[in-house]
Amino acid sequence: MSIITDSPATALPAGTWNIDPGHSSVEFGVKYLGLAGVKGRAPVVAGAFEGGETPSIRGTVDVSSITTFDEGRDGHLRSPEFFDAERFPELEFESTSVTLDGEILVADGNLTIKGVPKPVTLRGTLLGTGTDPWGNERVGLELRTVIDRTAWGLTWNAPLPGGGFLLPDDVALTASFSAIKAA
Repeated sequence: MSIITDSPATALPAGTWNIDPGHSSVEFGVKYLGLAGVKGRAPVVAGAFEGGETPSIRGTVDVSSITTFDEGRDGHLRSPEFFDAERFPELEFESTSVTLDGEILVADGNLTIKGVPKPVTLRGTLLGTGTDPWGNERVGLELRTVIDRTAWGLTWNAPLPGGGFLLPDDVALTASFSAIKAA
């Protein structure tokens, strides 16, 4: 049963909305060997968005929480060959502008991976607003983009015997949030 009870929002609701880490996550997907999709996810550690006249979105993910449900691969992702979690423990997004284009939410901003901020555009939907069983006002949103991982120095790869490489450069990202209105 969904706690989002009203129809999709047509404007980013006014106020400060704190992302609920227990009900939010960032997922990624790549085409391993160009064939099968490999997916991973991480809970959102912290974040918020502001509604009203100058909306904004920000969020942080703990690199050590990223899982693909394969311990060996997860360890490799945390290693210096990928995210270098010991030196760069967080991934961050901070918007520079947030607009609604009809029913599509567009968030331009900087995604920081391994300490390197790069501009990205996230597109998605405000899923709706509602009140949960404990009286909290909530809003849901989902944002997506595709990034070129090599732009952030995530260049590890392995050549395939017949040509090509093990991993593509493109990575699909989806961020799903439930946020609670601040008091």
